[in-house]
Amino acid sequence: MGQGFLSKDRIVAPPGFNRWRIPPASVAMHLCIGSIYSWSIFNPVLTRELGVVASAAADWSIGSVVWIFSVAIVFVGLAAAVAGRWIDRVGPRAAGVAAACLWGSGFMVGSAGIHWRELWLVYAGYGVLGGCGLGLAYLAPVPILIRWFPDRRGMATGMAIMGFGGGAMIAAPLKEFLLQTFREAPRYLGPAASTPLVTEGGRRFAEVAGQRVEVVTAGPAAAEGVYVVGSGGTGAAETFLVLGVVYMAVMLAAAFAYRVPARDWRPAGWDPEGAGAPKRMVTTENVHVSQAHRTPQFYLLWVMLCFNVTAGIGVIGVAKTMMTDIFGSTLPAVATPAFASTYVLMISVFNMGGRFLWASVSDYIGRRATCSLFFVAGALLYLSIPFAANGVAADPGVAWLVLFYAATMLAFTFYGGGFATIPAYVADVFGAMHVGGIHGRILTAWSVAGVLGPFLITRIRDLSIRGSIRDLAAKVDPADFEARFGAPLASLEELAAARTVTIGNLMELAPPGTPDPTPGLYNPTMFAMAAFLAVAFVANGMMRPVDARRHVRNTHPDLADT
Repeated sequence: MGQGFLSKDRIVAPPGFNRWRIPPASVAMHLCIGSIYSWSIFNPVLTRELGVVASAAADWSIGSVVWIFSVAIVFVGLAAAVAGRWIDRVGPRAAGVAAACLWGSGFMVGSAGIHWRELWLVYAGYGVLGGCGLGLAYLAPVPILIRWFPDRRGMATGMAIMGFGGGAMIAAPLKEFLLQTFREAPRYLGPAASTPLVTEGGRRFAEVAGQRVEVVTAGPAAAEGVYVVGSGGTGAAETFLVLGVVYMAVMLAAAFAYRVPARDWRPAGWDPEGAGAPKRMVTTENVHVSQAHRTPQFYLLWVMLCFNVTAGIGVIGVAKTMMTDIFGSTLPAVATPAFASTYVLMISVFNMGGRFLWASVSDYIGRRATCSLFFVAGALLYLSIPFAANGVAADPGVAWLVLFYAATMLAFTFYGGGFATIPAYVADVFGAMHVGGIHGRILTAWSVAGVLGPFLITRIRDLSIRGSIRDLAAKVDPADFEARFGAPLASLEELAAARTVTIGNLMELAPPGTPDPTPGLYNPTMFAMAAFLAVAFVANGMMRPVDARRHVRNTHPDLADT
């Protein structure tokens, strides 16, 4: 492939080429792969492939399908780390074509797995092939955008990565439309009250034309009735197939739009020495990918990305629950379920906008200053959430909700901005020659944070709940406790583990005037997230130019002029 029509030397842009043709192609590529964040739409339908209106006995469980998304994310990090250097060598077109084929075929193989009822094919297709394609597509445009926009590195990479943040906003309604289009209702036998049913081995059966067929009952028996298992379809297999074809076509078109600048090309009027002023810490040298991991700068950037993402992704994962817990009981007329759902949508909007906004700002104030803003302001914003939670618990008022809403939305722009700023920061520190390979290895921090953030925030929340239950139980009359739960107070831990005892029902037994601890459940979590950002701030403050002995001209003299 290195000598073929996809290689870098075959796609050098002619004189006068408009560099602004590259960002739209990059955004299109990222919009396609960004659909991964709308994966949850498939979870319920995959658990009803046979029953359609309800899960049948032989349908996949939710526990068996939720990990498909996680497998894909793992392979994103692996592919980015392993293929980054290859992308630098072969160029964006070859990498983009490979990404399109992998991402599209991942959906197609997944479609076959759904159709043939082979779950391992869905994992192999969407999880492995799709995850690898996503990793390649995420990285492919980054090095070329940095070379086309050395004067606006942050803005250029921010545009592409903004597309990744917004992909789910387009994919979610598209997936819902396709699922509804291809859905085939199962055969209806009638209301359950008038349909004789037999139960064997936990399954329900009915007699149809002298044959026993498996059935499911959907909803209230008199309202929805009995349906024949396997007689309809959710449309998931067809949706996977259509998405695979569409995504592959769009990504191939984007890949063939990529061009690389000539070796000596630079934007008109751009002064690289001026761009490399000490306050910006932008190097005019290059560091080989084989040398990058031997520098402290590599690990400082890794820590910065990991801890920024850990804080952000942990909060995003519980955002809707957090909104309900803090304000659901104190401001029930405002913090409705519909309001909480809109809040989640706005998270995506601010996450996406922050990717472009802050990456563009970093071109003017520098990457180091921008990241310092993320970490300092972000920590303060996370600390303001306990302030708002305690405030609304003591004196319910909409002002506390406004403070919470504004603080979290701004924090989510920092989360997205961190993703978009890192590629330009990598280029500033290590040069543009091997930015794809180095960035790919740093993206392993994303994989770690994707596990660390949700684990920590749920673990800390669980500890907060248990502590609150113990505190409330200490205020409850033991006789009232035993009468309510049928067990003595000594069984508190066992009852709490089984969710028989909750904060809500303990509040019903607590003395009048006892404050509800629910709004403060996330306070320890916010303190922990602020601490993570403090560590990231220290790492950013330690950033210095790479030692000259790591530069290409000193480690790989034969590559110094490439």
